[in-house]
Amino acid sequence: MSHSFPYSLLPLLSFLVFHKPVISLNNGLVLTPPMGWLAWERFRCNIDCENDPENCISERLFMTMAKRIAEDGFKEAGYEYIIIDDCWMTTKRDKDRRLQSDPERFPHGIKYIADYVHSLGLKMGIYQDIGTKTCIGYPGSEGFEKIDVDTFAEWEVDYLKLDGCFKDSALFDRDYPMVGKHLNNTGRKIVYSCSWPAYQVEKKMMVNWTGIRENCNLWRNYGDIQDSYESITDIIQWYAINQDMLIPIAGPGAWNDPDMLIIGNYGLSLVQAKSQMALWAIMAAPLMMSNDLRNLRPEFKEILLNRDIIEVDQDAMGIQGRQILSAMRGFGIEVWRRPVLPVKDVGNETWASFAVVVWNRRVDGTPFYFPQRLGFYGLTHANGYYVKELFTKKDYGLMKADDELPLYVEPSGGVVMFKATLAVADGSVDALRKRKEAELLRERLHPPVKSIRGRKYDKFPGMAPGADDLVSEEASVFFTLLKVVSVILVLLGVLRVAGFRPSNFVRLVRRVTAVARRVVIV
Repeated sequence: MSHSFPYSLLPLLSFLVFHKPVISLNNGLVLTPPMGWLAWERFRCNIDCENDPENCISERLFMTMAKRIAEDGFKEAGYEYIIIDDCWMTTKRDKDRRLQSDPERFPHGIKYIADYVHSLGLKMGIYQDIGTKTCIGYPGSEGFEKIDVDTFAEWEVDYLKLDGCFKDSALFDRDYPMVGKHLNNTGRKIVYSCSWPAYQVEKKMMVNWTGIRENCNLWRNYGDIQDSYESITDIIQWYAINQDMLIPIAGPGAWNDPDMLIIGNYGLSLVQAKSQMALWAIMAAPLMMSNDLRNLRPEFKEILLNRDIIEVDQDAMGIQGRQILSAMRGFGIEVWRRPVLPVKDVGNETWASFAVVVWNRRVDGTPFYFPQRLGFYGLTHANGYYVKELFTKKDYGLMKADDELPLYVEPSGGVVMFKATLAVADGSVDALRKRKEAELLRERLHPPVKSIRGRKYDKFPGMAPGADDLVSEEASVFFTLLKVVSVILVLLGVLRVAGFRPSNFVRLVRRVTAVARRVVIV
């Protein structure tokens, strides 16, 4: 009995063909993308506690946010890190060359905050810079790397964000791994967030992605997010352009970081906030909120606590999703897709479930009707998929490849996100088995994509180049020849209408040849 090829696994296969197993920082941490709260984007370097005590960078702010995480449902949803960013320290080290927190804004010290955060069942993170100064100008770690790391371990810090200001980026390949070794030597498990590639990308330097994923748990690789939809769009497009480079380096314990969630601040509409949440989940991104949890409107809180979308982000396989339809080719509509659990072995084939985001970048003021067969998304298992929208919770039930999924996507940044769960998949597996199954997928599925023949679905006219190749090689050649012939026929028709006859063309060629010969003789 013959088996058809699992078309829904094509993007997963392309990932695995070129993928080498991720060797991440040897601390066993963040096997799924970290989640929490970070001060920078929302509160910046506000140190004016005299005039703005509620919002300045202080002990009070971080303890308040930790309490909100613990009591407002965020902890139960998976958010666990409270991270202090720049501007927490004094401008000088103490007599023992150790960092010290500002005594007025942090009167009890960092260890006091860490103890409070831990008492709530949460974890505490801190900021430092690998250069001579932090980005704002406080003392950096250059020359004090071991002292600083040992200090953080003594304070029982759980997460280190290490920035890259005031440092020659050419030295990052040496110094970021050095700090990672110091972290391991403390004996305390500390998540290591690097800014290593971000500065090198900005300066168009060669980036050692292998070294980064071996020495860091997560890394910023593009510019800082700002409080605007334009900023989010810029980051997402950079990820789309560079996805073939970024996807293979991501995985359990090692994550690309597109920066903070700005949901609930000033710059995003409700639909745009949904877009950031959905696309960050598809990209297997860390979910680090930077907002004011004290004044978070219920509709934004609902987005941040959407368990279905968090489940996609935290999928144990840890495979980063990709753009399969660009806005340019999709008439303003983008499609992103990510393989997720549950999966199922069928004979010698392994099939995955998928999370899909349809993102409307059009601004024409009305929801865009986007009806596509399930097979358009590459979901073609014969037994079908259980399809559910993750924002509206609308359940479409069992659908098969030829069934049409009628979507209306709101304009100006609206999204529809759905999960297609294999109808034959086994969903009752624990986390350890999920991780083992993901590793088996990475090892087993390796047939070259180019060798696949006879695929069922022709490529959609708007499909992005390099996206899931759902059209057979023979069909590609046929359509290319058809295009060439069509262009020639149209050109001949135009020439004929213009009164240009084939006999005239022959005379023209002879004259040009004769002139060319004279030029050569001369």
